[in-house]
Amino acid sequence: MLLPTPEKIRTLQRKLYIKAKQESAYRFYALYDKVHRVDVLSFAWALVKANKGSPGVDGLSFEAIERVIGVDRYLEDLGRELQAKTYRASPVRRVMIPKADGNMRPLGIPTIRDRVAQMAVKLVIEPIFEADFCEDSYGFRPKKSAHQAIDAIAEGLLQGQTQVIDADLSKYFDSIPHSKLLATVAERIVDGAILALIKQWLKAPVMGDTGNGKPGCVGGGKGNRKGTPQGGVISPLLSNLYLHLMDRIWQRHELARKHQAKLVRYADDFVVLCRKDVATPLAIIRGILEKLELSLNEGKTKIVDANQEGFDFLGFAMKVNISAKGKRYPHVQPREKAVEKVKARINEITARNQTWRPIQEVVSDMNQLLRGWSGYFHYRNSSMALGKVKRHAEDRLRIQLRKRHKVDNWKSSMLRFPRRVLYEEYGLYRVPTVAGWKTAHALM
Repeated sequence: MLLPTPEKIRTLQRKLYIKAKQESAYRFYALYDKVHRVDVLSFAWALVKANKGSPGVDGLSFEAIERVIGVDRYLEDLGRELQAKTYRASPVRRVMIPKADGNMRPLGIPTIRDRVAQMAVKLVIEPIFEADFCEDSYGFRPKKSAHQAIDAIAEGLLQGQTQVIDADLSKYFDSIPHSKLLATVAERIVDGAILALIKQWLKAPVMGDTGNGKPGCVGGGKGNRKGTPQGGVISPLLSNLYLHLMDRIWQRHELARKHQAKLVRYADDFVVLCRKDVATPLAIIRGILEKLELSLNEGKTKIVDANQEGFDFLGFAMKVNISAKGKRYPHVQPREKAVEKVKARINEITARNQTWRPIQEVVSDMNQLLRGWSGYFHYRNSSMALGKVKRHAEDRLRIQLRKRHKVDNWKSSMLRFPRRVLYEEYGLYRVPTVAGWKTAHALM
C-alpha cells in the first residue's frame, strides 16, 4: 500500500533533497532531532504497519501493541528514548526462507519498535542519498521501478549492446563491510547520533535456531564486522548506498562511453550491456568489487550473447528476437520459473484438502495472488505467459467446484461451470492476456 506522505514531512524531505542536489560536497550535521518528531514517528508507524510482517524477538505484533499498549503511548515511549539517546536496538529474529534453487535465504526480522525507528531514520536520510544516486540505479528508490530497469536493458539491446555480463554477487548482504559502509554514509551525514543508530542496527545480535532445537545467537553482535540483515527497513537503503560506489565510478570515469558498456543495476542485481568488448568491462567490475571487499559468484555470473540466447533479470526472460517483418527487437516475457511458481501456488490454494473452506475464501486467495502476479508481469511481451496462468486458474477453480458439487467428469464440469460462471458468479479475477506491448513486433 502506498501511503501519501504528510505535507510537513514532504516539505522536510524536499528541502534536504534540494540542499544535497545543489551542494554535492555538503555534509549534514543536524538531522537527529527530526527523527524523533511526533509526525515522523507516526508516519513511520503507518508505513511499517502497511508493510505488515511478523513480530520480532519480543513477540509483539501490531495487534498486541494497538490493543494492550496503545499506539500513541508506544510511539511516545519510543520518541522519549530516541530523544534522550537511551534507545537500544533489540536482537534480530532470524527465519530461513526457501529459495527457488532449493537453498535457504536467511531473513532478519527486527522488532516492530526497531522497524519504526529505522523507518523514521530512513524518512530523514533517504532524500539526501537520493540526490546522489545515478540514473541507471533502479532498486528501492522513490519513483524508480523494476520495469524501468527492464526498459533500460531493452533499450541497450535495441542499440546493439547485446553482449551481456549477467552478474551475480556472492552473498552480498552478508559481505558488506561495516567500516566502509559507515564511511560511505559519513560522506554525507556527520550527525553522530544518526551514525550511532545505524551502527546499532548493523551490530544487533541475530537470534535463531542453533541446531539443537533451542534458540540462541547465530550471528551479529558487537564483534561482527560485516553484513546487514535482509528484512530490516533500513537495509535496502544501506545496501543500495554501498553499491552506489560502483555506479559512481562507472559514471565519473565515463566507462559507458569509453567501453560502450551500459551498467543497469537494481539493488544487488545488475547487468552490463556491451557492444563488443566484454573482457575489459568485466575486469573493471571485478576490480571495483575487490576494492569494496565484494566478489562475483563465478558459478552464476555468465556472459551471454543476447542474439543467440536469453538471460533472466528481475523475473523476466530477455532476448533479441526477429519480428515477422525481419526487424530485431528485445523480447521480454516472464521467465518460465515465474510462471511455474504462480501455477504451483494456485494448485496449493485449490488443492483437494481445501474443499472445507468456503469457496468465496478460496477465490479471494486466488484473486489476491493473480492480481499481484499479473500486476508485475503484465508487461511487454507477456501475452502468452499471462494466457497460460489465466487458463490454469480457470481449470483449477473448475476442479475445485467439481469436487464440491460431485460432478462426475470433466466434460460435465465444463458445461456446468463455463468461463462466464467462473467470472460472473464466483468472481474469479480475470487475468489480462493482452500485453501493453502487443504491437512491438509490428513497430520494429
